[in-house]
Amino acid sequence: MVTRSVDMRSDTVTKPTETMRAAMAIAEVDDDILGLDPTAAQLEAEMARIMGKEAALFVASGTMANLISVLTHCQIRGSEVILGEYSHIVIYENGGISTIGGVHPRTVKNNEDGTMDIDLIEKAIRDPNLAICCPTTRLICLENSNAHSGGRCLSVEYTDKVGELAKKHGLMLHIDGSRIFNASVALGVPVHRLAQAADSVTACLSKGLGAPAGTIIAGSKSFISKARILRKTLGGGIRQVGILCAAGLVALQENVAKLENDHKNAKILAKEISKIKGLKVDAATVETNIVFVEVSKDSSITERELLEMLKARGVYVSQPGPRKIRLVLHHQISEDDVHYAVSCFQKVINGSQLEMLAIE
Repeated sequence: MVTRSVDMRSDTVTKPTETMRAAMAIAEVDDDILGLDPTAAQLEAEMARIMGKEAALFVASGTMANLISVLTHCQIRGSEVILGEYSHIVIYENGGISTIGGVHPRTVKNNEDGTMDIDLIEKAIRDPNLAICCPTTRLICLENSNAHSGGRCLSVEYTDKVGELAKKHGLMLHIDGSRIFNASVALGVPVHRLAQAADSVTACLSKGLGAPAGTIIAGSKSFISKARILRKTLGGGIRQVGILCAAGLVALQENVAKLENDHKNAKILAKEISKIKGLKVDAATVETNIVFVEVSKDSSITERELLEMLKARGVYVSQPGPRKIRLVLHHQISEDDVHYAVSCFQKVINGSQLEMLAIE
């Protein structure tokens, strides 16, 4: 019977700390739909400050945050947003911007580091003179850090260039900053500087920061006022939401400082797994807390078999695609847990190879 559990399916699997639970229990609350919850107001003001924007809004999830942001910028149905072909909004958010908002996604190829070529973004912008036939481009979206690229970070210089391009064409810029605190720590750049060129930015509280729920949207006062109305329209108004916001405040106070250790553990994990025959990891590209592992075509085990055999040893990972394994570090995974996970990978791979030799 396995008694040890190392859960690296995502950084969303963290459990609230005792400090969070205590803060939630005593949180001062009121009706947030009426704008009266004091703990929500405290969190929103602090996040607006951190993100360098005039105002902020707590919403239930990152998916809701991106949907509200896109719809607030693109209030006319038939508008178009330019974003990466592998962005979270395109792949993992149920096509909400189209089905709910009537906003058309125009995708641009993502490079391996999560960026899109500036010239390709510019080529994707519709000619306003063709508005009678084509959607009207109103928004560009970036994702920092970029989940599909393995948590790679977009630099200030790159984001600024996209911001300049947006302004040149009279467009808005939104940053899906679900893991922007990871990018900030990895790059050694304050969050507000990473978001400076953006008209709106999100930050998830329930990923690396370890709160049980919630995402913050930040932008101008006018933008947030419109976003607040859309939040209610989408059913996202929560009355005494200060209970959740209290955990978010603790996350900012206690867990931002732990992200650097998550990144260190991710690099250790990548380096050690890269030594295992039959598995491929580009350890040099691990910048934050996400590690992608490729199961070689000539491996004696499939990715599904690997998942199940690791699970039997108490190590939980996810499968984002064919022959791919994803591991995500968070503050409740220790360096000792990392070494245990590596040993399980070794035992599973080496054991399967021995079984194949025996069959031969």
